[in-house]
Amino acid sequence: MDLAKFMEDYANQVDGQFSEYDANKSVIIVPLPDQRYQSVVGEIKYAKKYDRKWIQFSSKICEYRDDIDLKDLIEDNSDFSYAKLGITQDYLQIEAFIFVEHATDDILKELIMEVATTADKWEFKLTGLDIN
Repeated sequence: MDLAKFMEDYANQVDGQFSEYDANKSVIIVPLPDQRYQSVVGEIKYAKKYDRKWIQFSSKICEYRDDIDLKDLIEDNSDFSYAKLGITQDYLQIEAFIFVEHATDDILKELIMEVATTADKWEFKLTGLDIN
């Protein structure tokens, strides 16, 4: 799978911006309603636990703070189709995974949009800002 090519094509479809880090990692800035934007990182990773490659899409929400209502986050988490909440290097983020062999263009687009819209929703709710 040429993830960078897919992400570049999708960024063009949605009038977003694309940047490639390397053959396995790229980012698109997804335009959203109300003149907001959300950065989504796409990366091909090796899942040692499953001995398979997967595609991960992720977007940072904000730095984790003790005053964040985790109950609210977990309740919202149950409404996600593909994504889940995570904390990576002290940042609250939304992430979604799919094994490479199951990835279709339509599903990848759904994953990217769920990650982008959900991260943006929580970013605005927790910070009041459009951080990207």
